[in-house]
Amino acid sequence: MDMVDSIDLACMDQALALAREALAAGEFPVGCVIVAAGQVVAEGRRLNSREQANELDHAEVVALRGLLAGNPEIDRGGLTVYSTMEPCLMCFATLLLNGVRRIVYAYEDAMGGGTRLDLTTLAPLYREMRLEVVPGVRRVESLALFKEFFANPANGYWQGSLLAEYTLAQP
Repeated sequence: MDMVDSIDLACMDQALALAREALAAGEFPVGCVIVAAGQVVAEGRRLNSREQANELDHAEVVALRGLLAGNPEIDRGGLTVYSTMEPCLMCFATLLLNGVRRIVYAYEDAMGGGTRLDLTTLAPLYREMRLEVVPGVRRVESLALFKEFFANPANGYWQGSLLAEYTLAQP
């Protein structure tokens, strides 16, 4: 595993706070912060995961939209994204295409995680990208939020899925 420092832990704590807000609102408990030079420059939490789920409102995309709206000139190559769940394939590709080259996440997405994709096997746009992925930072804390979410039958999002079963089976 790559080096985890106090900044990584503190930033993941902020992402976890956003995930707790999402959970309290009945949303899927994913929080995300985007950091440049040790400072949070954008944040987001999962929205619209209830009833008619909108799959465009993932925490990473919400945070990235906020960043680009408020800081369009920012050097994106120096950004680190902290997410309480491994970015899905959609979010992973979106982050990559927007220049993010360091992703830190808490809990693995056993069903749809994208960070284990071997970029060297893809088309030239992705093949040359070099990035750092740091998994498992504050995993226990994040897992607890997902267990709480899936244990509540009122939360219909991904209930009965591979992710729900995997999560509820974790010690």
